[in-house]
Amino acid sequence: MSKMGTLLSVENLWISYGAVEALRGVNLELGSGDIVAVLGANGAGKTTLLKAISGLLKIKQGQIFLEGNDLSRFLPFELVGLGISHVPEGRKVFATLTVEENLALGAYGVRNLPAGRDVGIRRDWVFELFTILKERRKQLAGTLSGGEQQMLAIGRGLISRPRLLLMDEPSLGLAPRIVQDIFRVIRQIHQEDQVSILLVEQNARKALAVSRYAYILETGDISIQGEARKLKDDERVRSAYLGGSGVK
Repeated sequence: MSKMGTLLSVENLWISYGAVEALRGVNLELGSGDIVAVLGANGAGKTTLLKAISGLLKIKQGQIFLEGNDLSRFLPFELVGLGISHVPEGRKVFATLTVEENLALGAYGVRNLPAGRDVGIRRDWVFELFTILKERRKQLAGTLSGGEQQMLAIGRGLISRPRLLLMDEPSLGLAPRIVQDIFRVIRQIHQEDQVSILLVEQNARKALAVSRYAYILETGDISIQGEARKLKDDERVRSAYLGGSGVK
């Protein structure tokens, strides 16, 4: 798929919810310094894929590697120390904690590692990315707008200086102006922080514009994959995902 070194490798991944097979033999790669998008309709298995990578779901079959490390050997909280950070769907900020306290929690698991020794520097960088968060730093997260909570969730994911950032529907439910800001920041953090990003996104047009490669999931299977710039002109992709505002 890519000439760059492989950072993440998902091999023959099967995930089930009881009798329902959510992922069926999924194979996926993401290179170091890459942005890869995962598109698909509701129920296709996109969120399941990210949760499996984060260790939040039991794998029925298959393996997931980060630079050759079998992730099944680690507990979910240990993956932060390996360089994986997950920005979940629905923001999931800690509503009764302040903005600053939410950001501090992003360093959990790396405080004794090099990435944990510059938490203050990382926090200040997040405040540069999202200046509104600096203004709201003492405000309870639950009182922020939806867009501000999404910014906070992304910022919290960046505090640990991840090598791999998993982003699940970052633009979901946001106003068009905020969506523009979110994708501007995705480009910025990729360029400035050299973080690799696996992007699950309902706005297919914007996801393909920011990504180098893309996979399309349909009911648990990879149905289409290829370079993002080429998929934008693929008639199957255009008719299914680019006809309107994108697909969730």
